[in-house]
Amino acid sequence: MNDFESSIESKIERIWDNTCQSFQNCTSSNIQSFLQECLENQIDPQFCMSWVEQHKSEIPDWNSVSETSLNWINQHTSTGSPYPFKENGY
Repeated sequence: MNDFESSIESKIERIWDNTCQSFQNCTSSNIQSFLQECLENQIDPQFCMSWVEQHKSEIPDWNSVSETSLNWINQHTSTGSPYPFKENGY
C-alpha cells in the first residue's frame, strides 16, 4: 500500500468512526451517513463501500446494509458502477 492509499484509508476510517463507530453497529441508516460523508470528503462512495465489504462478516444485517448502500450509490453517483474494477482487463 502506498502513502496515497494509506491516507485515503485513514480518512475512510475516521469517517467510519464518526458515523458507524463499529462494524457491529453498522445499520441501513448509518451506512447512508457514512456514504454521504465520504462523498462530502471527495472520496468515491463506491470505493468506501468496497472497504466496508471487506468486513461484511462482522456486520449483523449485511444483506440489508448492502442493499441500502447500493440504492444510495445508484441515487447519488453519476454512474452507479464502481470504477476500481476493470472489465476485460483494461
